[in-house]
Amino acid sequence: MYNSLHEECGVFGIFENKTTYTAQSTYLALFALQHRGQESCGIAVNDDGVFTHHRGDGLVPDVFTAENLQKLGLGNMAIGHVRYSTTGGKNPNNVQPLVIRHIKGNLAVAHNGNLVNAAELRRHFELGGAIFHGTSDTESIAYSIVLERLTSKSTEEAICKVMNHIKGAYSCVVMTATKLIAFRDPMGFRPLCIGKTKSGAYVVASESCALDTVGAELIRDIKPGEIVTIGSDGIRSDTTHCGSRGSMCVFEYIYFARPDSVMEGSSVQHARIKAGEFLAKESPVDADIVIGVPDSGLDAALGYAQESGIPYGVGFIKNRYIGRSFIQPSQVQRDDAVKIKLNAIKENINGKRVIMIDDSIVRGTTCARIVRLLREAGAKEVHMRVSSPAFRYPCYFGTDVDSQENLIACQYSTVEEIAQQIGVDSLAYLSVEATHRLAEKADICFCDGCFTGNYPIEVPKEQPKDKFENKLNQFSSYYQVLD
Repeated sequence: MYNSLHEECGVFGIFENKTTYTAQSTYLALFALQHRGQESCGIAVNDDGVFTHHRGDGLVPDVFTAENLQKLGLGNMAIGHVRYSTTGGKNPNNVQPLVIRHIKGNLAVAHNGNLVNAAELRRHFELGGAIFHGTSDTESIAYSIVLERLTSKSTEEAICKVMNHIKGAYSCVVMTATKLIAFRDPMGFRPLCIGKTKSGAYVVASESCALDTVGAELIRDIKPGEIVTIGSDGIRSDTTHCGSRGSMCVFEYIYFARPDSVMEGSSVQHARIKAGEFLAKESPVDADIVIGVPDSGLDAALGYAQESGIPYGVGFIKNRYIGRSFIQPSQVQRDDAVKIKLNAIKENINGKRVIMIDDSIVRGTTCARIVRLLREAGAKEVHMRVSSPAFRYPCYFGTDVDSQENLIACQYSTVEEIAQQIGVDSLAYLSVEATHRLAEKADICFCDGCFTGNYPIEVPKEQPKDKFENKLNQFSSYYQVLD
């Protein structure tokens, strides 16, 4: 609705040594991860090898009524998922967790990320007779695991083999009849952590804020390339695919993660404050007030104010009761949609030189509307500072960065031209170098491919990341030729 960035999804899993209300714990955790996906969600529960699940389109409280939760019943394991689609669209068959019944038992999979070779994997399986029900790359992961499981002693051994040929971003939670398995791609593009409750239950989640919600203490982040297996005999780790420092998406710190999460030992909120501090050093400007665009721009604005000495103030009030999408029948209503979500506080803005901090500029249309709100509130000057570098390239690893032809930084050759287009008196972005110093406690490298075009692994050259389904259509045409 607001041309802003979105992340692929969030995952959660819990293992108890007793039969209990694991569905309710998962439900609470998904609330904490709701910011990572608002299109759909689901929960699968394991009760002594018998799987029950419920999935649907919508937010967590809309999909899971008290009746639906009760039908999930008791169990000693459960996994959950919240989804925003960067591939696969709104096909109901793409809602996760995926639950599969195969010759060696039941399997449920929840996945965060994007595979760069998903289309090739899918073609390989379909030419071998596999039937796909959806269009997400998670099905390719599930098929890969099931196929390797036929000749492996265990599911974790099968996953270890699968990691040799699936490429891209995948932080996954897998549930079998007896185990909960969490694994992360060797580059660690997407976060995944593990914790433990006071009762002894192990939990895994995309972010530590989900652990806090269920009363679990963060133990550590799962390493890039690591496979963690949790069973009745305890917890085991396979580090066969470990070794790299990884290349985590730096935008987890800038935008995606909740501020109260801790990733790789670094506070997300502190990283955003530091981004604002770097911005103030790199791009100072005289002004009367520093404001942030809710929500992820607020901490960076605080950091800018602290470093610059310019007073921090509240510039916008955000309507918390507006969902991600609503009916906009006409173009005029679409143009004014931002007013439904944000309203400027005129008393704080009128007659002042304003520094407005936001986390990113994608197409620039929403940004221009927000600037117009400040002008209408009486801002004397509007200077925009962005707590990330300019987006110039697509992301292949689970961030919904638009195609290059739609990115404002690719449409205009200079920052001054972009500033003129969005209606600000000056504009500056955070440097790429600064983004690598946001989380100093994190012993991990960062992926900045969407800013620089330098990707840590090989990416498809012929296909932008949002053309996955077009690729599938090409394969479908190929099959018709074979027929």
